[in-house]
Amino acid sequence: MCGRYILASKIKTIENRFNVNVVDNEAIKPNYNLGIGQKAAVITDDNPKEIQFFTFGLTPFWAKKQMYLFNARTEGDHNKENNPKYSGQKGIIVKPAYRKAIRSQRCLIIADAYIEGTTKEGLNKPYLIYVRDLKPFSFAGIWDSWYNPESNEQINSFSIITTTANELLQKLPHERMPVILEPSHEKKWLNPNTPLSDITRLLKAFPAEKMNAYPISNDIKNKKTNSRYLIEPQGDRLLKEESFETRNTLRKAGMGRYK
Repeated sequence: MCGRYILASKIKTIENRFNVNVVDNEAIKPNYNLGIGQKAAVITDDNPKEIQFFTFGLTPFWAKKQMYLFNARTEGDHNKENNPKYSGQKGIIVKPAYRKAIRSQRCLIIADAYIEGTTKEGLNKPYLIYVRDLKPFSFAGIWDSWYNPESNEQINSFSIITTTANELLQKLPHERMPVILEPSHEKKWLNPNTPLSDITRLLKAFPAEKMNAYPISNDIKNKKTNSRYLIEPQGDRLLKEESFETRNTLRKAGMGRYK
């Protein structure tokens, strides 16, 4: 499950990372507690060169009232025990709420990190989960447009696709995680001509060795709280990181100019 995430990167960083334009600069501000029902930055398949702002929590086009389907399971109704070794059907392609969107309404959901609690304690024991050396990254998402019959307002919304947990998330422990796309797969995800079989092959857990996590304050539970202190470490990282020490050694050892 992924119901909270963070996007605090500067506009220019986002534009350069995804080769897009941010038209509404005022709409994209640092958000350290982005949750269900809020507007968030996405890149859609029908407008891949521009950042748009959709509601977190998908309402299918056929719904009679607004819904907030914030996570879409890759397995659909299969793998209810969340077996991390599951390799069966991708049931998302037949679920009524998602079967149209997974084929023709895909999006990238931009994030710097996300928040996850343990299976038993939830956000009483939260962790910040991030991808090493990649900020921002993208969740695999699907979107839809719904017309409110009372106000005649069009509401564009999205859902984050989830899969079974990798080894890092299992350490929390937690059974599930969002699908994070490799940068090299992002264009394929947005391309409307990508075969559905290729799309479903992308719906897998991101490599644990490229990620890390650390505990944060459970003040994150309060949806109205939004400050940088929320993501300050409250303990050690789950995996030791030595990349800084390695880069520092290389910088001192060579690659300089010769006279």
